[in-house]
Amino acid sequence: MHRNRTYLVTGADSGIGALVAERLTEAGGTVIRCGIGPGLEIRADLSDPAEATRLAAEAERLAPAGLDGVALVAGIAEPSPRTVRLNYFGTLAVLHSLRPLLLRSAAPRAVLVSSASSLSAGAADLIHACLRGDEAAADRAAERAIAGGRGTVIYRSTKIAINRWVRRHAGGPDWAGSGIPLNVVVPGIVDTETARSTMLGNPAQARVLAEALPQPLGFPGPVAAAAAAVAWTVGAENSFMAGQLIFVDGGADVILRGDEPYRRGVRYRPAALVRMIFWSLVSRVRRTSRSSGRR
Repeated sequence: MHRNRTYLVTGADSGIGALVAERLTEAGGTVIRCGIGPGLEIRADLSDPAEATRLAAEAERLAPAGLDGVALVAGIAEPSPRTVRLNYFGTLAVLHSLRPLLLRSAAPRAVLVSSASSLSAGAADLIHACLRGDEAAADRAAERAIAGGRGTVIYRSTKIAINRWVRRHAGGPDWAGSGIPLNVVVPGIVDTETARSTMLGNPAQARVLAEALPQPLGFPGPVAAAAAAVAWTVGAENSFMAGQLIFVDGGADVILRGDEPYRRGVRYRPAALVRMIFWSLVSRVRRTSRSSGRR
C-alpha cells in the first residue's frame, strides 16, 4: 500500500497528523513529518509565508526524487486572523509549492484535511476573500468577526473556503489533468488531545457541540478513523477519485443534510441552534417515515 513511497505530512506533531504519519511509516512508507514541535524532519509555522516557502525547500532537500503523497493536516482554531493565514493561505501555499515534487512521482496523491464544522454557516465576506486570494481582505473580515463577537466563525469559514477551492480546482489541469488526485478528508469532532483541552474540556460546551453536530456513531469520534481515511486517500490505491469531500464524521453529514443540500447553517447562537436541532429531528422523522413506507 505505502511501501517504497515517500510522503510529507503537516501537523505531524499531534492529533490526526501524528497518527497519519505513524500509519504511513508502519506500512513501509518514508514520511517527512512537519510541524512546530520538536523531533520533526521539518519545523515550520505555516501561518508565515516565508516558512511555507522554506518547507518546500527543505522537502526538496530531503526528497530530491520527489514526493508520492502530501497530506496537509496542520490547522488551528484560534479566533484570530492567524487561523486564516494557516488554515487557508498557508495550506494552499504549501500545496502549490510541493506540486513540482509530486509531479516527479509515478503515482502522486494530495489530500487536505477540513472539518465537519464546514457544514455550518460561515462568514461570507471571509470565505469570498479567501477564494479571491485576497489575504488582506480576509484578515479584515476576520477582525470584523472578532469585533462583532463572532470569532468562532473564522475556523469553519477557512474550512468552507478550502472545501470550495478544492471542488473548483481538483479537476483542472494542475491536478487531475496532471495525474494528481486531490481530495479532502472532512473529520467530525474526534478525540484528540487538542479537542480535549479546548472544546471538549467544558462539559456544557461539549453538549452544545454534540447537539449542533450530531454524530450517531459516537461523540467524540476515534482519531484512528480519520487518520486511516487520510492515509488511504494519499495512497497509491486511490487512483480514480478527485475533488471529493470525504466525511469521516460519525454520520453528522447525513443527519444534517439527508439527501438534499444542507441550507440551514448554524452559527452556534441559540436561535440558530434551535433551528438546526429542529431540522435534524424533521430529517429523522422523514427517514423513519420512508423506512416504514417500504416495509
